[in-house]
Amino acid sequence: MLITFRLNGIPRRMDVDESMSLLWVIRDVLDLKGTKFGCGKAACGACTLLVDGQAVRSCSYPVKLAAGKEVTTIEGLSDGEILHPVQQAWVEEVVPQCGYCQPGFMMATVALLDQHPQPTDDDIDKSIVNICRCGTYYRMRRAIHRAAEIMSQSEKRNNL
Repeated sequence: MLITFRLNGIPRRMDVDESMSLLWVIRDVLDLKGTKFGCGKAACGACTLLVDGQAVRSCSYPVKLAAGKEVTTIEGLSDGEILHPVQQAWVEEVVPQCGYCQPGFMMATVALLDQHPQPTDDDIDKSIVNICRCGTYYRMRRAIHRAAEIMSQSEKRNNL
């Protein structure tokens, strides 16, 4: 089936099996390796990316559902050398240990901050339900609050 969608702002058109998961299209067909395979059952969140701004577990998301939509992967967050505020906060707070699950956490955080620009700890607990085997949750919480702060400061500068 011919599928067309925008990936990180770039139109993409490919002929793939419509039931193939978006994860494998991103990783194997389009060769973007930042989105990770974890459990294959949409439970762990390692494969989280954004579809029209919503966090999606791409391992169980058929590519046909992405048709006509905007898909954003971890590779699409930064603007060249300029990190997205979530990526910047992850670096500042030294979040990753092994790092495997972190792209999924960052993408889930982008979606959270879009809905809740100043999230409470409770908002974070309810929204960020990915799994980190290294247990870096306390650093992630600090990074999420830091990213919200960076985004707020940026917004204030833009409004001056």
